[in-house]
Amino acid sequence: MREGLSITVPRRRKSSLHEVQRRADLTDRYESPSLVEEALSLLARHRHRARLVAGGTDLVLEVRRGVRSGVEVLVDISRIAGLDNIRQDAGGVIHLGPLVTHADVVSSDLIRSRALPLAQASLEVGAPPLQARSTVVGNLVTASPANDTISALTALDARLDISSERGDRQEALADFYPGIRRTTLAPDEMVTGVSFRGLEADQTGVFVKLGLRMAQAISVVHMALVVERDAAGVTTMARIALGSVAPVIVRSAEAERELMGRRLDEPAIVAAAQAAARAINPIDDLRGTADYRRWATEVMVRRALTALADGSERRSMPSRPVHFGASRRATLTKAHSHREGDPIEAVVNGTPVVTRSGGELTLLDWLRDVAGPAAGVSLTGTKEGCAEGECGACLVFLDSEAALSCLTPAPRAHGAEIVTVEGLGAGGMSPVQAAFCRTGAVQCGYCTPGFLMSATKLLERLPAPTTDEIVTALSGNLCRCTGYYSIIEAVSEAAASASGGSDGGSE
Repeated sequence: MREGLSITVPRRRKSSLHEVQRRADLTDRYESPSLVEEALSLLARHRHRARLVAGGTDLVLEVRRGVRSGVEVLVDISRIAGLDNIRQDAGGVIHLGPLVTHADVVSSDLIRSRALPLAQASLEVGAPPLQARSTVVGNLVTASPANDTISALTALDARLDISSERGDRQEALADFYPGIRRTTLAPDEMVTGVSFRGLEADQTGVFVKLGLRMAQAISVVHMALVVERDAAGVTTMARIALGSVAPVIVRSAEAERELMGRRLDEPAIVAAAQAAARAINPIDDLRGTADYRRWATEVMVRRALTALADGSERRSMPSRPVHFGASRRATLTKAHSHREGDPIEAVVNGTPVVTRSGGELTLLDWLRDVAGPAAGVSLTGTKEGCAEGECGACLVFLDSEAALSCLTPAPRAHGAEIVTVEGLGAGGMSPVQAAFCRTGAVQCGYCTPGFLMSATKLLERLPAPTTDEIVTALSGNLCRCTGYYSIIEAVSEAAASASGGSDGGSE
């Protein structure tokens, strides 16, 4: 290891790059507070120049693509202790901390039983690697009308806890969005919690989504419904929130009125679905025309209400969620500030690495172009395929948590333990790597490191997965050679070998 090595990565001329490849560097200043108060102080000091980052799955991409300009300071709150709790108070109100991830939500028995629409929406946010890093609060603050959890939490009538050095306030989520991709959040404010009352015995809810593919799809239309019925089955309350049909998530007051005072029978369901479609004014875009969205809205409202009527709303939820997060998250006991030239000290595949350059890069580029040469080893197994967290080729383990390194700032590596594909086998091949070789699960090989990392994390969390669980775990990995069957076979064989020969892929 050569401590203090400075490496300059040559840059190609912009004219030789595709638009997707023209990426700006991240900021030269990266702050890692250990307390909420420290984060609020940084926001108060830097205001518009600072942005909070937790999972970073939206913000890092926006900064590198030039969509979000003027960001000079990233404030990483991902290692502040105590912010990833899900709890229910004595009054039946459920509280989510700002670091609760979509994977945390999907795996929570409390959310699955008392807030099903939120669990279903979180299950639709990307694939397991993205769900392990992306936070519910981050999804809300990004403020896209296509963001799945906004409709779910709107239907659940959620409120936000918002803090700054000036004090604390609470705001209804429905009032948080004055326009497309806009919120009422001031530059010095931070969303410190989400709260909503859990569904009671006389209430049911469901989330449904239409996308253009089976996984990692941006919504064409999404919606969440919560209905309350009395002992006779008559609707006494209804909340229907629609997404991707307007500049912001909207409540369908017309459809809600159609349901009030009526049983959830076919005439009421059809009337509500037609009212929902009539009331919206969606846009035309690449994912769907306005007419298609209006038609889809009617169909989806009808199907969702039918599911509530016949009690089948839980059918889509897996009994055993695939979770790629760490069993215990890393936290900081002391704040850390990183500027250009400051060292990044990490343990990569068991080897201490120290560099003094690359702080403006992503973790992916730092590993390949800076950390590897500094340690005197090759760390080029981690690949860039899409640069937006959708292909899985860049997957690594960061403090035992699956992380898409193309969406992770390099300074997040400071004080962390990282495992890349080169570190899977201790002096040889890991069981998963050996199974890939035996089954011929490698074709061109470009995507293979990401598949190996996903398969390894799956078997760590679920040693005997079913075929459906294997498919779910690999849904965030793309194989351009379309060699999926042999890859699934390899993961199943690795699971069977680890369990002593039993069939880990049985249904």
